[in-house]
Amino acid sequence: MSEVAFCQTMSFNADNFEYETVNHENGNATMITFQVDEKLYSPGDVVVVLDGKEIVFHGVLGKIENGVAYAYDPKDSLLPATVQ
Repeated sequence: MSEVAFCQTMSFNADNFEYETVNHENGNATMITFQVDEKLYSPGDVVVVLDGKEIVFHGVLGKIENGVAYAYDPKDSLLPATVQ
């Protein structure tokens, strides 16, 4: 018997997406945190941040703690790192 898993994709516009950088490389955020509703989203869900038609961050939620989600895009992120 196989198990079926469901995941959602959440999409944000880079112009008004509020996030904090946890890790970065070459000036781009590779791990971010942002606020989410824990009742609607769960680890494994996909995060896409768009700048116009271009994807600047495409990652997966790794964990959610107290309404704060952690997402990772270790290879292809073009999302600017926030100042720490």
